[in-house]
Amino acid sequence: MEGAERGSEIQIPQTRRLPDFSQSVKLKYVKLGYHYLMTHLFTLCLVPLMAVLLVEASRLSPEDIRQLWLQLQCNLVSIMACSVFLVFGATVYFMSRPRPVYLVDFACYRPASELEVPFNKFMEHSRLKGDFDDSSLEFQRKILERSGLGEETYFPKAMHYIPPCPSMAAAREEAEEVMFGALDILFKNTNFNPKNIGILVVNCSLFNPTPSLSAMIVNKYNLRGNIKSFNLGGMGCSAGVIALDLAKDMLQVHRKTYAVVVSTENITQNWYFGNKKSMLIPNCLFRVGGSAVLLSNKSGDRRRAKYKLLHVVRTHRGADDTAFRCVYQEQDDTGKTGVSLSKDLMAIAGGALKANITTLGPLVLPISEQLLFFFNLISKNLFDEKVKKPYIPDFKLAFNHFCIHAGGRGVIDELEKNLKLLPENVEASRMTLHRFGNTSSSSIWYELAYTEAKGRMRKGNRVWQIAFGSGFKCNSAVWEALRYVKPSPNNAWDDCIHKYPVHILD
Repeated sequence: MEGAERGSEIQIPQTRRLPDFSQSVKLKYVKLGYHYLMTHLFTLCLVPLMAVLLVEASRLSPEDIRQLWLQLQCNLVSIMACSVFLVFGATVYFMSRPRPVYLVDFACYRPASELEVPFNKFMEHSRLKGDFDDSSLEFQRKILERSGLGEETYFPKAMHYIPPCPSMAAAREEAEEVMFGALDILFKNTNFNPKNIGILVVNCSLFNPTPSLSAMIVNKYNLRGNIKSFNLGGMGCSAGVIALDLAKDMLQVHRKTYAVVVSTENITQNWYFGNKKSMLIPNCLFRVGGSAVLLSNKSGDRRRAKYKLLHVVRTHRGADDTAFRCVYQEQDDTGKTGVSLSKDLMAIAGGALKANITTLGPLVLPISEQLLFFFNLISKNLFDEKVKKPYIPDFKLAFNHFCIHAGGRGVIDELEKNLKLLPENVEASRMTLHRFGNTSSSSIWYELAYTEAKGRMRKGNRVWQIAFGSGFKCNSAVWEALRYVKPSPNNAWDDCIHKYPVHILD
């Protein structure tokens, strides 16, 4: 009897789960049908209207047609005036609309294999340096295990010595190797003459020497004297999108030219040697990396370009003191400099994301999702007690690929959860974090390179690059593939793409 009672108790919840599952499947297909209906609503309404017009036109007699022609001749002045107005309006529209910005190609730097830093080497060097106490060493070990990083990420040369030698010369050497390495690959793949660069934008948050990093590139490649060059510093991991936005604006002003955007970060002089826990996290996450992107506003480059830039949306929460200080470079109690990460970082990032997608959503979401979001907003205002959860739009209907800044495992987890993404939607981000670590502003380009290396980019596919940075900022860039995109030669994933995706332990 006891066994039967237990069996019956077990069977009850099992029989209740089946309707829930079938109900969720039904709701899924109902929503899918609704999406297709709203997407093609205009076409569905236009077809019957065109059919009615064709039927009515077929009923006109030759006499009716002749009378209509006579009426048009009598109103010749009105017709000419309307024609002139339409031509003038069309001319103004085409002259004032934004010039298209094309991404011809991009390249990501892959360091030499001798710069790899597996976990045991990282911990051994940390112990031998003698600056960390046992608590700090254990804390770093736990961060590494939970970080989502793999065993093949890279440190600069200066950090492989014992003790490390973080000099200005070593920092310059790291910057040159990364920037010039990415640019050399880009120029070789595109057969591009660097002297044709009209606009140069370089971003690196923590290393800003004099002369600037952009001046180092001008000097290395002997770029022309009237180049418009910019060097962005202190803008965090989202500076890559900011640099892209600046290049886009410059391409609207200067006709028929090229822009190059270089994104990187410098590890050599920014290693933290103290024992403050919040400052030790960047030591465990940040690794060597950089990218170079070639943009064009020439219509003739559309044929060879990979992508077209559709939107750039930037959100800044710096007016809020808590957001402003959540990623903060400072000295600890012993005078050692590092970057401190606040415990409120994820909550602040969530607020910045919400503000960003509120602006981005109307630009990219299909009308079906926009209507659902609008009705939910109205219902929440009218019936606040009943509607507790805001409607999260389904961005999978707007984008085919997601490049989420590989800032850490927690960042990717939060966006996957909040945006209701599937594991395959965040695969490129997780694998980039595993293979290259947090390469700061260039991580979104390693993720796009991963997608290309997997052969998943089709013509018309839309890509969402989203990054977070100190300040606090959340920035998005939206691209559309102009063709089936194959990986360029010397893709950063060439030697290992066959091994990915890999399973990452919880």
